[in-house]
Amino acid sequence: MDLLTVLADDLHAAGERVARPAYAILDGTLVPIDRVADQKTYHSGKHHRHGVNVQIPADPAGRLARASAALPGVVHDLTAARTHGVIEMPTAHDVTPFADKAHQGAGGTVRTPFKRHATRPRLSRGQKAVNRTHARIRALGERAVSLLKDWKVPVKPRCCPRRATAIVAAILVLHHVEIPRQPR
Repeated sequence: MDLLTVLADDLHAAGERVARPAYAILDGTLVPIDRVADQKTYHSGKHHRHGVNVQIPADPAGRLARASAALPGVVHDLTAARTHGVIEMPTAHDVTPFADKAHQGAGGTVRTPFKRHATRPRLSRGQKAVNRTHARIRALGERAVSLLKDWKVPVKPRCCPRRATAIVAAILVLHHVEIPRQPR
């Protein structure tokens, strides 16, 4: 697995892969883990389980471009994306990234759906239409997450949480070997 991890693309190479199409899709996922020495940092309150947070930029076809290093499950998606430069990568290559509500407030060119606020009890028809279109675009990002989890290894790794980054990087390398790259 360590040999595959060495072959994984860096942030710049993944940025060039994402720069080819017109837009990118950013999504995060919680990879459940089994054994945890320090329980609190790996417990995700949103999912009510222990895990590591992995951020995934994908191309419009739903192919994985890169996977960030795994952070403890308590870390919010936006914080994890900022920590690993996943938000700046598409913006630096003049690509518009589409993300979910967890990435709201990311800034730059990141597009997120409209969110209802306490002061605004309902969304307008136009905002609802924009959210539906946004969801159709982002559905392919969910496909990229499912491609990562189809490998069955990250479904619930039974190893140290610090090994989750190496596991995800190895899966990413195998994914790029299995699925041909987009034509230039």
